Amino acid sequence: METKGKTTVLRIYISNTDKFRYTPLYQVVVYAARRYGMAGATVIKGIMGFGSSSIIRSSHLWDLTEKLPVIVEIVDEAEHIDRFIEIILPWFERIRYGALITTNEVDVVLYKKGRKKTASEKASG
Repeated sequence: METKGKTTVLRIYISNTDKFRYTPLYQVVVYAARRYGMAGATVIKGIMGFGSSSIIRSSHLWDLTEKLPVIVEIVDEAEHIDRFIEIILPWFERIRYGALITTNEVDVVLYKKGRKKTASEKASG
């Protein structure tokens, strides 16, 4: 991905309880994003929301099983995002409940790659 300029953000709105072959769908998407070389992915857990069912879901301390909104955001060049959407779209046809997938063009202000700690940095803490 370019370090500055126009790029695309893919947003996937689902529930934290959505599954794909017994695995949380948001995890499947993030691992697939890494496997297919996307620039980065983030999962954001919502505290309240509703979708096409109009049922409001929110986080309560007394809830043993929370069904909450989740947003998976992936930022990369438009061509990479388009290819990735083609790969994952069939997965969403299998889920029982609704989902929303959007893309937006964004301006990257800063894209700084991190680096792993060296052995001496790890030893010094």
